[in-house]
Order: sequence, then structure tokens, then C-alpha cells
Amino acid sequence: METRITKLLGIQYPIFQGGMAWVAEHQLAAAVSNAGGLGIIGAASAPAEIVREEIRKAKALTNKPFGVNVMLMNPNAEEVAKVVIEEGVKVVTTGAGNPAKFMDAWKEAGVKVIPVVASVAMAKLMERAGADAVVAEGTESGGHIGSATTMTLVPQVVDTVQIPVIAAGGIGDGRGVAAAMMLGAEAVQMGTRFIVAKESIVHANYKEKVIKAKDIDSVITGTSTGHPVRQIRNQMTKEYLRLEKEGASLEELEYLTLGALRKAVIEGDVVNGTLMAGQIAGLVAKEQTCQEMIEEIMAQAKVLLNK
Repeated sequence: METRITKLLGIQYPIFQGGMAWVAEHQLAAAVSNAGGLGIIGAASAPAEIVREEIRKAKALTNKPFGVNVMLMNPNAEEVAKVVIEEGVKVVTTGAGNPAKFMDAWKEAGVKVIPVVASVAMAKLMERAGADAVVAEGTESGGHIGSATTMTLVPQVVDTVQIPVIAAGGIGDGRGVAAAMMLGAEAVQMGTRFIVAKESIVHANYKEKVIKAKDIDSVITGTSTGHPVRQIRNQMTKEYLRLEKEGASLEELEYLTLGALRKAVIEGDVVNGTLMAGQIAGLVAKEQTCQEMIEEIMAQAKVLLNK
């Protein structure tokens, strides 16, 4: 399935793996790239040298294109931006801010810059800043979210910008890929589905929660702070929502979630950890290799699009 995105990045399939903090490390990124998609290392709040190590480890596992997701709120973002150039990474996705101050250096180094956006206005701004494409991410996604749904956001972004659009949020199988293409997207980004990949380092307890989740098992916390996050319900979310309702301070809320994502991903604490996952968790039926997953998804999408 050839699109402007597959040609731009030199990938076989129009599938990106989301740059999830703690989850999107070198092993998963390399596996996705080897399977024909675009694997992405999530820099999150990691120091620049840790990101450099992850990039080099990914290079040892694949000779296919892969990217780095740069979270712009990271205090180390400027150093990470430089590491991307120094290590010859050719694709960057960005989140939590405006990458304009890094754009010239990245473009000069031949880096393809693909910001994640949650609104038409941000998509237009990113196009003017020189972005090569944008990921239009709907509120159905896991982790930090916007307010527009994928179904409404993607076609409006497609109608507004000339650069390619990647759809994200609520996409977990071939039906989602086909639907995104019908909305005008030229690729999709999936996060939750890759949490349960066999190559994913995510703890088995976390994977089991995603696989067993139902359609209504996710909840949004942090609305009062202006930084809403979608995750699977557990004791921690129950306590967080109680504190929010009682008007707790930002410091109290942050203390509750301190290290909670690592607890879930690495330690398997599904009671007090943060189980970031999108609303498609209910579609994830089993653990598969990235190769099996991507081939199954693309086969289903091709059948539907050919109809």
C-alpha cells in the first residue's frame, strides 16, 4: 500500500508505532521497522545520552528507517534534538509543544519532522513551520489527549493542509486503517496495540489488563489540570478522580502519579500504576509479534479498501 508517507520515509506499510514513554524503546521500535512499519523510540523525559544509547541499540537491530519521538516539555528536549541530528535519525515525531525552534536544524540535517497535533489550528501552524507531515490524534488515544475525536479531526485536518496526514486514536485493526484512509489519511499511528506486542518490554500484568479491557474500561484523569490523560481504570485512577473532585492541588495530584507509569510498565503494578491505553484496548485480543500484527492488520485493510 503506497502513499506519500511510505514514499517519503521509505517504509513498506503506512503504519507508525506511537512513541510511548517507557514502552517505545529500541527493541519495540526495531521490531516494528523490521516488520515494514515505522518504529519510534519515545524519548519522553529521558536524558539525551540515554536517548543516544537507545538509538544506537536500535541501529544494531535494524537497517530499516525508524524515528524518535521528542516530547517538547522534556527539560532535556534541546539536547535530545541535537542527539537526533548527531546520530543520523531521519524521522522525528514531536508532542507536547511547538517544535519550531528545532525545525531549521532538523531540516538542514535532512530529518523529516512530523508533529502530533490535536487541532486544525495546530496542524496549520506546523505546516507553516515546515513540517513534512502531521499526526492528527483524536481523543480516543491513550496517554495525553486532546478533545476532538479522530473521526472529526482527521478529515478537517486533511481538508486544511497540503502535507500528508497520519491518523491516530482509536485505530487497532485493519478496519481502523481502512477507515482512516477513507477519511483522507495516508498512514496511521497506533500505540495501544503495540503495548501487547511480543517484543514489547511491558510487564505481563499490564498486557493482560489491555487484552481483557472492555470498551468502557478507560477513564480520563487530569482534566482539572489542563493535561487530560486516558488510561485503564484502577485504584490509582479512582483516588486521582476523588482528589480532583475535592479540588486537590496540582502538587498533590502529581505526587500521586509520581513514577506510576514505570510501576505499571516495568514492575507490573496494575493497582497503583498508570495503565495508559486508548479506547481500542477492547479490540486487542492477544499478544503477537510485530510482524504478525502488522501483516494481519494490513491484509484486513486491503480487503476492505478493495471493496
